[in-house]
Amino acid sequence: MKPVRLSIGSWAYCFGPYQNHPVSFETVVAKLGELAFDGVELGAFPPHPHPVQFETKAKRADLKRKVADHGLAFSGLAADLWSCPIIPQADISQWLTTFERNLEFATDLGIDAIRVDTVSPPDVCEKEGIDHNLAWERVVRTFQEGARRAASRGVRVLWEFEPGFAFNKPSEILRMVDDVAHPNFQILYDTCHAHMVASVGARQPGRKETLPGGALELLTCLRGKIGHVHLIDSDGTLHNNETSSHPPFGQGVLDFDVLIPAVLRCGLPTNWWTIDLCFWPNAWEVTADAKRFLDGMAAKYAGPRASG
Repeated sequence: MKPVRLSIGSWAYCFGPYQNHPVSFETVVAKLGELAFDGVELGAFPPHPHPVQFETKAKRADLKRKVADHGLAFSGLAADLWSCPIIPQADISQWLTTFERNLEFATDLGIDAIRVDTVSPPDVCEKEGIDHNLAWERVVRTFQEGARRAASRGVRVLWEFEPGFAFNKPSEILRMVDDVAHPNFQILYDTCHAHMVASVGARQPGRKETLPGGALELLTCLRGKIGHVHLIDSDGTLHNNETSSHPPFGQGVLDFDVLIPAVLRCGLPTNWWTIDLCFWPNAWEVTADAKRFLDGMAAKYAGPRASG
């Protein structure tokens, strides 16, 4: 087993409560370096680095070097595709063009995994009068094409399911990875989102669908299909009634002494563990505590960590 490497999503410091006073990316990577993180997961949303801002290979090489100067690597890229809806329209060219731009950005930065989602809210079909099967076919076709294009660059496509986006029921999550059926398409398993969809059934249109074993059961069902993990607690609530709150470890109901060993058994192709403090109001202040918690979990269940 390779030593665990710890990263954290940079979006926590520019989304939600930080939208009007974001922490600069330069400050983020400097702090992560001081805390002996192994990496940063890049949320490619302004004001943090994104492909339009870093439009040349020279600028991207400089960005990669500056991150490395702090002893960090990139654990993944969260692409900004939210202006490119998939479900409401048959033409996916805008999504593919934006995806390609982010894919090239990831490649130039040496990033081997790119996050995607279904873009639209969970009730999009009901609100816009779209046939559910047609919506499903459009998402599957889009993810298949994205996975195919990314495979040629050596970049994995990771679908992050969550209560805030369409197809958030456990059976749909399992079916999606089976219907896309591309070896380069995998699940991004976020412990908080998994609890919200599998235990709470948050924002599920129609009849709620949960699993008796909650997040752990969903993790077990997805064994061999997960390409990356985000780790954080859940208190069973939503942020602004939209998507999962991401409370710090110990402020929720998840049992990481059960979840972490299961994560280690799920067949991950990577040794990255990424902390996700998205929308937490004092994410910056609790970052060090979050790392200490996962340092302890890694030491307890996975052996000594990689350094730097």
